[in-house]
Amino acid sequence: MGAATDERYAADTRLLAAVMHVAFFLLLGGALARFLLRHPGDARTPWIVALSVLLAVLYAIPLPRAALGYRWPFARTVRPTGADAERSPLRLVRLAAVVVVWMVLVVLAPSFAWCAVPLFYTGLRVLPARSALALVVVLTALVVAAQLRLAGGFDPNLLLAPPAVAAIATAVFLQMERQTVRQRVLIDDLIRTRRELAASERREGTLAERQRLSMEIHDTLAQGLSSQRMLLQAADRVWESDPDRARTHLRTAEAVTEHGLDEARRFVHDLAPADLARGGDLGRALRALAARESGEHLSVQVHIDGGDRGAWLPERVRSALLRIAQGALANVREHSGARTVTLTLTLLDDLVVLDVADDGRGFDPEGPDSRASGVRGHGMPAMRARARQLGGTLTVESAPGEGAVLSAAIPLEPSP
Repeated sequence: MGAATDERYAADTRLLAAVMHVAFFLLLGGALARFLLRHPGDARTPWIVALSVLLAVLYAIPLPRAALGYRWPFARTVRPTGADAERSPLRLVRLAAVVVVWMVLVVLAPSFAWCAVPLFYTGLRVLPARSALALVVVLTALVVAAQLRLAGGFDPNLLLAPPAVAAIATAVFLQMERQTVRQRVLIDDLIRTRRELAASERREGTLAERQRLSMEIHDTLAQGLSSQRMLLQAADRVWESDPDRARTHLRTAEAVTEHGLDEARRFVHDLAPADLARGGDLGRALRALAARESGEHLSVQVHIDGGDRGAWLPERVRSALLRIAQGALANVREHSGARTVTLTLTLLDDLVVLDVADDGRGFDPEGPDSRASGVRGHGMPAMRARARQLGGTLTVESAPGEGAVLSAAIPLEPSP
């Protein structure tokens, strides 16, 4: 936006400069023609012609080409203001030469006085504000003197009109310059604010992606590795006394490993959980999870209340509830010592609720052992975050010796 604004302003500046310079040459040519018609054969004619040519040459010498194209004499191309105007020594010397030559012409022929109007513009653009105002005052005084000299006597209109015109032109120009500066500051502030907002959004996006990755890793790879470790430890304990039972543990660990690899591949490609990818129905995915987690030390049961609407839930809701169930079972397996876990999925018109109840040792959710039970570890915050992202809630009810119930409730769009 800033570059486009600079280009538009540069184009407007070049147009205004072109108009002023064309006006200067028209006024200069008109004054010279008037003098030659009114004073043929006058002794001043050679001097007037020579000075007019010199003034035109001084005014028209082009500057070197810049990045934005050809610069008119004394014109600027990017955001001119009185404070930061280009005041190179060559530019100032040339302005002084133009003013001096014009003054001499006015003294010799008062009709050249109106060339001062474009010089007002040149002075205001090249000089600092105070110096430019002083130049305007001097030029205006010469114009007044020249007009009174042409009139041949005192004329209040000629005395007051040129200062009034000069004052209006100067005020308008300075107001435009100040407005340009304010607009430029506002645009710079907007650009800076937009960049800061974009940087903030990138940081928030990075943090959100990190949270998502941590939850996915915890609910898939970490839980799979934990199950493998427990199965391998169980196989090691009974390897010599019961080889068949040890092989069963190994085969189960192999199945868990295969499922973990499937989850990892889908996780890399940002796909849905593997259980959902196979059938899409949340109830079927919960039953597959229960069958995989069940073993000789833990029995996982699933109850569906609400018919077969699990297949019609939004994909984000199905994925979140399945991950919450996986996280809850991981906490039960690692911390509760439960023998039975019941997953209950309740499907209502505008709400879906997943309850995970176990008969384990229980705990005090606010007590000092809550971290050991997984409530204040990484798993529970990840489950809460999943529910919260969908506008839902997650609660835990438990007491020592009475097991625990985790409940995740996610609102749905009302069905027709």
